Amino acid sequence: MEQRISLVTLGTTDLVRSRAFYEALGWRGQEVEQTVFFQAGGLALVLWSRAALAADSGVGDPGSDGFGGISLAHNVRSRAEVDEVLAQVTAAGGTLTRPAAETFYGGYAGCFTDPDGHVWEVAHNPGFALGPEGALTLPDFGTS
Repeated sequence: MEQRISLVTLGTTDLVRSRAFYEALGWRGQEVEQTVFFQAGGLALVLWSRAALAADSGVGDPGSDGFGGISLAHNVRSRAEVDEVLAQVTAAGGTLTRPAAETFYGGYAGCFTDPDGHVWEVAHNPGFALGPEGALTLPDFGTS
């Protein structure tokens, strides 16, 4: 697994309020399918429903299991690389919480927790280009 974080997703209870907060700080987001994306240097900050993020990460009810409302993402260049990284993770002692599978956005991803319970997603998203050194650049979603 390359040493890289591609996206930081914050689970929110009120997407409109959270987006307004970051935009009040001068950030400019793009909303797509009830998810707000902010380019933040070489990575992206994402705002998404806390309940949806917990379910998508395979950790269940966000109020019952200590889910902290955050998910780190490690984007890779191919579906095969998703499987390779998840195999490395389980070999190293991580816990698979969602096996790799096709995603609603046309990609392929799986989730795991590290030994302290922090949620990571390993994803191949054909819409999110990775530069030669792994830097993620968000596409122009054509929205504001």
